[in-house]
Amino acid sequence: MNNSHSNFVICVRNVKGQGEGAEFGNEPGSTRYLDVPDSEYPHPERHKLTRTEWVKRLLDRATIGMHVEQAKSPVSGYTIGDILIFVHGYNNSIDDIMRRHNLLQKRLKQVGYQGVIVSFDWPSANATLNYLEDRSDAKTTAVKLVKDGIAILAKAQLEQDKNKCDIDVHLLGHSTGAYVIREAFYEANHSRSLQRIKWNVSQVAFIGGDIARKSTSQSDCKSQALFEHSVRITNYQNPHDSALKVSNIKRLGTAPRVGRVGLADDAPDNLVNVRVDRHWKQLDEDNSVAGGNWSHSWHFDDVQFAQDLLYTLQGDVDRNAIETREHFNGELHLKIAP
Repeated sequence: MNNSHSNFVICVRNVKGQGEGAEFGNEPGSTRYLDVPDSEYPHPERHKLTRTEWVKRLLDRATIGMHVEQAKSPVSGYTIGDILIFVHGYNNSIDDIMRRHNLLQKRLKQVGYQGVIVSFDWPSANATLNYLEDRSDAKTTAVKLVKDGIAILAKAQLEQDKNKCDIDVHLLGHSTGAYVIREAFYEANHSRSLQRIKWNVSQVAFIGGDIARKSTSQSDCKSQALFEHSVRITNYQNPHDSALKVSNIKRLGTAPRVGRVGLADDAPDNLVNVRVDRHWKQLDEDNSVAGGNWSHSWHFDDVQFAQDLLYTLQGDVDRNAIETREHFNGELHLKIAP
């Protein structure tokens, strides 16, 4: 890691100890806004900022340029930018999360992403059999993703001159992170204070998504808010994802997951499924430092996936025309990298 910039984190874990001896725990806690130097891992006190200062720094970093189409931007100084909020899965320590944050940042920057990445860090134990407890903690803290993250950014942009600022907020959910996102939108839709704010996200992407296939049906009541508040939702499917197999004892035989079996047949039109297994099969695990279950977490250290994700975040091209994809046997696939 270098010291060229710092990393933004929203942490909703509890804190044990005080001062320099403080450290994050694995239970739900109050929301902390952190700005973490590249060479360090998150500290509850040393890296903590006020929400106002944190948001100011984030929006400054997220501003990547200016619109050139005068028809869209008649006002001089009209700025654009991107914020990608990364929501991790279960069985992740805060050190693991930051390693993946840095990997994702490295690969996206390599393919041309100029925006900023924020990690939303919810309490997740680093013991492999904590799946159900982690899932309960995910539900408990999920609404903070919208209340203390997305909605705060929406408010901050409204307070600026709305004719001069257009920063898109996107979400990337890995594993149980997809569940956190779905629960966050559902809970937020029942919050009176959030109902008064116009909050939406641009692109949502799931990798190794640990939510039931049936939850992507257009008739699923718990997913309606997710469908309605997102411009597009992209599910990256790997049928060989061993972390999501029904027989996995940690998952206690729950219903088939979207990260393994794909979307429901009647998924809304703004959902798209992209199979990644043809590309994944050509990769060499020894050449990756993604860590964790290889079939479940390889995305973090893969240039081809990063390129496809970048095209997705940009939203300039139809889902079927993105150049890193191809149709094969009637399904949309991530192309095998040359």
